[in-house]
Amino acid sequence: MDEEEYTNKYINLRVLKSIQEYLKADDNNHTAVYPIRVPDDLLYQTLKSKGAKNADSIIHHIFKLGLTIWSEKLYDTVFGSQESLQEFIELVKKRTKKEE
Repeated sequence: MDEEEYTNKYINLRVLKSIQEYLKADDNNHTAVYPIRVPDDLLYQTLKSKGAKNADSIIHHIFKLGLTIWSEKLYDTVFGSQESLQEFIELVKKRTKKEE
């Protein structure tokens, strides 16, 4: 594995780890980035029938579902299998030990 491939996989591993932690957390102590695009009628009807707080919850739930699907595709693209991921983690551990 060359250095560019290692760096790319390492960055993706960090992204996947942060997504995993985000999805496990039940708090709102994360960065909020706006605006996001949603269908106008979804937002309007949800606000009208459920109120602003529920609209925000629904949009966040949709975001989390999309993030889950996207991260699964990223995992498949970068690592492909649990075995490949474990091998890469072992490589990271070895490199980290050498640097210390």
